Amino acid sequence: MKISKSFHWEMGHRLPYHPGKCVNLHGHSYRLFLEVEGEIDENGLVIDFYDLKKVVNPIIEELDHAFMVSSLDPKLNDLLEGFSTKRVDVDFHSTVENITKYLLDRIADNVLPANITAVTATVYETQDAYARETRVIRK
Repeated sequence: MKISKSFHWEMGHRLPYHPGKCVNLHGHSYRLFLEVEGEIDENGLVIDFYDLKKVVNPIIEELDHAFMVSSLDPKLNDLLEGFSTKRVDVDFHSTVENITKYLLDRIADNVLPANITAVTATVYETQDAYARETRVIRK
């Protein structure tokens, strides 16, 4: 059985190597669709949506209205040094692909119920552009 819950946040970033518009400071209205797969437990649930929110919401709160800053972008790091800006420091370029992996890593690091077998994260950067990855938790 699979269940899904959506989450959203606003976040700024830039891609310093990009030959087009994404080299500029900009932001997106991100949306995460988190799909959890597993056996239905004795209570009739794969996982309680409340418990899923307890895992995901703290991560989303860190990202919401923050600026994702890559250690691979020294110019941006220097620029933001003097600002008291909410930021999330990462060691990767903030592409939607890498953000999806980042979220999946953070979510999968949590202790999930034993009946959960896989987690899929789909992150929309715009209304029609997204990345998706699945992580098998246990077989």
